[in-house]
Amino acid sequence: MAKSRPRRESSFDPAAALRSHDTSIRVRYCECDPMGVVHHANYAIWFEMGRTEMLRSDGGNYRDLEAAGRFLVVVDLAVRFRQPARYDDELTLTTHLLEASRARLRHGYELKRGPTLLSTATTSLACVDADGSLQEIPIGSD
Repeated sequence: MAKSRPRRESSFDPAAALRSHDTSIRVRYCECDPMGVVHHANYAIWFEMGRTEMLRSDGGNYRDLEAAGRFLVVVDLAVRFRQPARYDDELTLTTHLLEASRARLRHGYELKRGPTLLSTATTSLACVDADGSLQEIPIGSD
């Protein structure tokens, strides 16, 4: 019997987050299939938007990080779809910083339409240089 792969975990405890940030999203027509349901690929884009807005709310931005020769790359993504998002829905994406080490970050996400939970997800990111070598995440400004 073949060994089964370990299941990636898309659930987490929001109460254990180091910090959280909300981002509002209005579902656009171009994000949907012909039935008006959001295509699954758009969720990863929304999660990136959530991380970007969280960083911005803390006074940072990806442009400065990349100008310093540091890049945050996604090394793991796990998503659990519970209910579909649809065209013109008003959504709230809550991005949670779950773990932060010298070179890695782990985020959790909750996507809701009003009180209804549509999706949960986690990502792990690594900080690398232009050659892909693991680097420390710069703290503050130089």
